[in-house]
Amino acid sequence: MKTIEGKLGWAILFALALAFPFLASNDYLLTVMSLAYIYAIATIGLNLITGYTGQFNLAHSGFMAVGAYTVGILTVDHQWPFWLAFALSGFVAAAIGIAVGIVSLRLKGHFFSIFTLCVGYIMFLLIEKWESLTHGTVGIIGIPAPENFLGIDFDTPRGQYYMVLFFLVISVWIMHRIVTSLLGRTFMAVRNSEELAEALGINLMRNKVLAFTLSVFYAGVAGGLYAGAVRFIGPGLAGVEHTFDMTMFMLVGGIGTLFGPLLGSISMPWLTQYLQFLQDYRFIVFGPILVALVIFLPNGIVGTYLAWKARAAYRKSAPAAARAQGAQGVAPAKQEKPSHA
Repeated sequence: MKTIEGKLGWAILFALALAFPFLASNDYLLTVMSLAYIYAIATIGLNLITGYTGQFNLAHSGFMAVGAYTVGILTVDHQWPFWLAFALSGFVAAAIGIAVGIVSLRLKGHFFSIFTLCVGYIMFLLIEKWESLTHGTVGIIGIPAPENFLGIDFDTPRGQYYMVLFFLVISVWIMHRIVTSLLGRTFMAVRNSEELAEALGINLMRNKVLAFTLSVFYAGVAGGLYAGAVRFIGPGLAGVEHTFDMTMFMLVGGIGTLFGPLLGSISMPWLTQYLQFLQDYRFIVFGPILVALVIFLPNGIVGTYLAWKARAAYRKSAPAAARAQGAQGVAPAKQEKPSHA
């Protein structure tokens, strides 16, 4: 029954996503939602290494920029078709991620986070200063729209929306298969206790590097989609503030869950959009909301709901277990044979 409810819930969400372009009043809303979906893909990847494996990567936005610049450089400077360049975006980010992961994952806890923070800043500086490759602070302008596929025009906001939605659905499905597999259980074992996982025969380094590589692959794919949707990229995309945004999405939705990062990535951009009328003062409202969420919902919206559901199930099953134990306790004891002197 639980599986049926889960599939039904995802089916309803998918149906609402399909219907959104027909409910949106203008193309701006489609653009906002498309960007939210792109950041949702990147956040799902960050959640794999942080929420499921327990390693906080602060260079995640840098790998997203790698995917975006892969598409931008190949399409603008070398006239590659968009789809061919996009196919490489995730793999280029993953290739760099393997090298970074092998070095950085030898560290643990906040040492790893500080190291990746430095890596992310180095990536930002390389993008900003390597003008012959990345165009420097000017950025890459005029990235072509994805070519038509099966008669679908991706040059329109609605076409871009459905393109990003397609990759979001694929990303969520693949991540679901990963986290519910033996590999996902291995990642969670590493998160819960590295010493115990190693005692059980789990290769810590290999599994952490694999989780890191899969995570930055998601970031590279999100960056490639970002380049195709926005058509302009600059060094700011690699800024650590974008990683903090994705971290906020995870914390609000529920870190270490599949639906939580998706919920946070979609809901928080809309909240900021509705607070735009406050201009510079919107953070006075936005900040306390985040603080209240962290205080009263420390496990995020989805994490808190799952914890409440688990407690409710326990309270429901506890009386039945107590009655069963009571019935066993009043059972007649086995009569002992009298002893003879």
